[in-house]
Amino acid sequence: MKLYKREIMGTHLGLICITASDAVRYRTVTRKRLLQFSPAQQAAMLRELYGDNLRRLDKALDFCAAEGIRLYRMSANLFPFADDVIGESILTELSSELAAAGEKSQDLGIRLTLHPEQFVVLSSDRPEVIENSIKILATHARMLDMMGLPRSTYALMNIHGGKGDRSWRLIETINSLPDEIRLRLTLENDEYAYGAEDILHVCRETGVAMVFDAHHHVIHDKLDSYDDPSVEKMVIEARSTWTDPDLQLVHISNGKSGFLDPQHSDYITRMPKAFWQVPWVDIEAKHKEKAIAKIYSELQNTANSIVNSQK
Repeated sequence: MKLYKREIMGTHLGLICITASDAVRYRTVTRKRLLQFSPAQQAAMLRELYGDNLRRLDKALDFCAAEGIRLYRMSANLFPFADDVIGESILTELSSELAAAGEKSQDLGIRLTLHPEQFVVLSSDRPEVIENSIKILATHARMLDMMGLPRSTYALMNIHGGKGDRSWRLIETINSLPDEIRLRLTLENDEYAYGAEDILHVCRETGVAMVFDAHHHVIHDKLDSYDDPSVEKMVIEARSTWTDPDLQLVHISNGKSGFLDPQHSDYITRMPKAFWQVPWVDIEAKHKEKAIAKIYSELQNTANSIVNSQK
């Protein structure tokens, strides 16, 4: 069943990396295993793995198109060790395949995004951590460039603030980033170190767009509802940081064992009303595409009930 609901609600719900079913899966390899082999063998292993993951990305695009999903967060580990010399070389070999994947996503109208892993910290006290974080972001940006995706928040790379009480360092680091990273970078509030107001300040100081996460916000501020007035306020404030408001993206998850539980639940049973004002929403639920389908189904049932009541 295709679920093209943009005409009904004006909001696209996004799939995160893999599916609950086996339809979308990716491979990886640990550094420990890779280093057991000679450089030539390492190159062969990565070449085969990268090619296979590209084919799996192609299947992911087909899956999203079949399900009417127009927002897809790619795995940050799609090409492991691509920031090493061997990985960089192999990625270059696959430039035409990467370009084809990017073109296919554009043709299908599927927006591709990235959420680099949490060890990417631009506010660290350790210069080597910041240097490595920038190296990782540069590798992701290179991949997006090779895919022909724009240097804008359409093809965003979303990260957290990192080290608490270091907003000045975060601002300083972001302002020094090259365009291929900075123009795609977005910042997300978290439960502990950088609340929504904190990350909003950094975004305004750097010109970086803010990805508002409602669940992180209610945990950080110890709220009892997604419809607390501060949620809608932050949706609006975050929107003001997007150069193109039509690209604004937010995150929603629900607590697994209770409202303020940081662990993600299987489905989304509570959605902030203010999020229906936002064009793009990442669904961070363990049942992935099933959670998206459930939201769309419930929305469709509500719309049908309204129509029937007016007959």
